[in-house]
Amino acid sequence: MPTRLKRPPFWRPLALSGMLLAFQAYLGFSAISGQFGIESREQIHADIQVLKDRSASLQAEIDAFKHRATLMNPRHLDPDIVTERARALLNMAHANDTLVMVDPVSGKPISGKFQELIDSELISIIQADSTL
Repeated sequence: MPTRLKRPPFWRPLALSGMLLAFQAYLGFSAISGQFGIESREQIHADIQVLKDRSASLQAEIDAFKHRATLMNPRHLDPDIVTERARALLNMAHANDTLVMVDPVSGKPISGKFQELIDSELISIIQADSTL
């Protein structure tokens, strides 16, 4: 009985080689222009710098709030802050303070002599801005 040797198909090694080459091409493309590739590295570094700057500004704001909180500590009250807050809350001024009237609409100081202004105008300006 004659024995026939079966020749392996030629396309199987070619198909395996083609799949491996395609996979290597995909990996090479991802390494160059993928999300974390060489071309995206500059954008990633720019994003890191923006986030570092934002983190630094937020840390400075946190430090400012911590400083203000320590100034309001009942055991260590700063007399200047206490008098400033008391005057602002009571709408009062010290005899040696210099007051500058500001127009609430324009935000500019009211210049000139107060005698030139009519009393009703002064009262309306004072009532419009209760922080004076």
